[in-house]
Amino acid sequence: MKSALVIALVILVVLWYLSFLATRLDRLHHRVETSWANLDGLLQRRAAIALEIARSDFSDPASSMLLTSAAYQAREASVQERSAAEMVLSGALGLLVIDAQEHASSSEKLLLGELEVLTSKIRIAIAIHTDAVSSTQMVRKKFAIRFFRLAGTAPLPVTYEFEFDAL
Repeated sequence: MKSALVIALVILVVLWYLSFLATRLDRLHHRVETSWANLDGLLQRRAAIALEIARSDFSDPASSMLLTSAAYQAREASVQERSAAEMVLSGALGLLVIDAQEHASSSEKLLLGELEVLTSKIRIAIAIHTDAVSSTQMVRKKFAIRFFRLAGTAPLPVTYEFEFDAL
């Protein structure tokens, strides 16, 4: 009788622990999704500002065309192409911003200021996203999660190359 009670108690503790792990993993996956949604929104806003800068008067036609192309590629890129497109946009913005700061009007300086603020927000969002991804990957490596398949069909979250690019 006593051994049956101990076995039942052990089973309840194991079930509680598995439930705890599954809930924690679900929260981590949710955190990855929300951090990516935030980062994606900021990157879309950066592409929109890049288009505004490209249409302004202080960029020459070649730079404007390059920046417009890079911004549209970044906005329309699929998940597989996103890294390359964001790195191209970063490079195009970097080239244009260096030239533009010398002879920009007040409205153009406002755009450049907004871009600078947005870039710092993107850096923070990237740090939050990479932290969420690494935490989720670390938890998914646990034996109990792999053995009992607590992750279900959720894909393993990944970071993208542009997240390590200097924005």
